[in-house]
Amino acid sequence: MRGSVHELVLRDQRLHREPDSEGRQRVIAPVTNRGDCIGVLEMTLPHTDGDVLRHVSEAAHTLAYIIVTDRRFTDAYQWGQRTTALTLAAEIQHQLLPSASCCEAPQFTLACALVPADDIGGDTYDYSLDRDALHLSLTDAMGHDVDSALLATLLLGALRGARRTGCHVAEQARQAHQALLAHGRGAMATGQLLCVDLTRARIELVNAGHPWPLRLRDGVVQEIPLSVNLPFGVPSPVPYRVQELDLRPGDRIILLTDGMQDREAASVDLSVLLRRTRHLHARQTVQSLTEAVKDACQGRPRDDASVICLDWHGGIGGN
Repeated sequence: MRGSVHELVLRDQRLHREPDSEGRQRVIAPVTNRGDCIGVLEMTLPHTDGDVLRHVSEAAHTLAYIIVTDRRFTDAYQWGQRTTALTLAAEIQHQLLPSASCCEAPQFTLACALVPADDIGGDTYDYSLDRDALHLSLTDAMGHDVDSALLATLLLGALRGARRTGCHVAEQARQAHQALLAHGRGAMATGQLLCVDLTRARIELVNAGHPWPLRLRDGVVQEIPLSVNLPFGVPSPVPYRVQELDLRPGDRIILLTDGMQDREAASVDLSVLLRRTRHLHARQTVQSLTEAVKDACQGRPRDDASVICLDWHGGIGGN
């Protein structure tokens, strides 16, 4: 859709209206739910005014809720989205990912991406929004293909199980580590676990052998230096350390896996690209980052490449 009016509507999230050759009105509206950009609704109408356009916008918003509800019961939307066949590993891992790759709230905007979409093995991202906290994880299981997808399933299952019983990030990390020691057959995984306190504008974070995040603040991109624990599944007498980061309105935090920086992807200057895209929506930023990595790898990254973009607005409950 590059260069089309549909791309414009999806990017700007604004209704578009134009006359057609027969004197009618072509109206295109974004179909989006809490930042989850699902598609567009296109209509050709005999005439439009303010009330009609308002009704079209409301219909598009309602359609988003219908699709979000209905796609739990059918493969129809998956068929419509896929342009290539998925490997078995990719099919397994796509079932691990949240159904929406973007989420918006008054305090933040979150967007995630994973490439290549049709042949992945090892990378997973996850998030969950509570009343006062946003939970995030980005993990990279050792290996490729089905074995790494199964390891990612074990890892994410342990993390979600701990999180859903109210465990702190340190306990989530411990349980994930124990799951890999017990069932991972000697394999390991790196990862970062974050709990964003929406009322205090603070992040509590565990770093298990994972690449450092990037932060764009006041136009300057810097790595966030973190203490590093060993990866999940590697025996160690040292408990997982919880570190704290502050958030300021306007901050953009980037979490990434090593596929965004290794081999051919190393030729992409992520800092320059982050500065260049600083005014774009988080959804467009992760797309720009992953597209740049794909281009550097001639369209086929040899390793999974995942990225999470967290924009902090502050606002309600924040500072």
